[in-house]
Amino acid sequence: MNYSLIKDVLDLIQQFEAENNNVSGFEFSVKGFKNWISATNKDYVIEPDWEGKENGRSPESVINTLIVHMNRYAKSYSKSAIFGSDFSTQEDFIYLINLKAFGEMSKMDLIKKNVHEKPVGMQIINRLVNQGWVEQRNSKADKRSKVISITHNGLTALENQMNKIRQATAIVTGDLTHAEKMELIRLLNKLNDFHQPIYDKNIETEYLLNEALKAKN
Repeated sequence: MNYSLIKDVLDLIQQFEAENNNVSGFEFSVKGFKNWISATNKDYVIEPDWEGKENGRSPESVINTLIVHMNRYAKSYSKSAIFGSDFSTQEDFIYLINLKAFGEMSKMDLIKKNVHEKPVGMQIINRLVNQGWVEQRNSKADKRSKVISITHNGLTALENQMNKIRQATAIVTGDLTHAEKMELIRLLNKLNDFHQPIYDKNIETEYLLNEALKAKN
């Protein structure tokens, strides 16, 4: 029996009791003890290695590069998933999936949901209209704008390809465990919550970087 380990654990429990008077929110239980250990070590980070680290390459540079790479990997799997179908690009079926999931919406709402610039988004929508996969009509709320919705043909085209699309979606997360996926979602949501309000302001390209830096500070 490892008596040294037992002594270390007892010392840790003694420290827990000494520091916690139940005002801090840690109950005197196994659960409270585990939560206390987690909170005590929350600032402890195991820093990974990365290419160029020894030469001063920053974490921000690595994160940017890996995000770009992941986007390219995802696009390559998507291209494989739609190979031989009537879909031209990954964005085609993503737009259809959004319309199926959220219902009809204005063109600009759909474009913004996919974080595209207007010219790119309009090209995608026009392509879907020409395919007969979406239809447009005048908005009841604003006669000057049009709303679009997915058609029966669009639903059929999407359903015919959904099995491969799901496979392409699943493979992007590789061999991450469930816990790792949940943590990645949390971090990506945090990043998205930072960038989305900046994007929604439609800031001119010339001023975008400066405005984003202000938001960070």
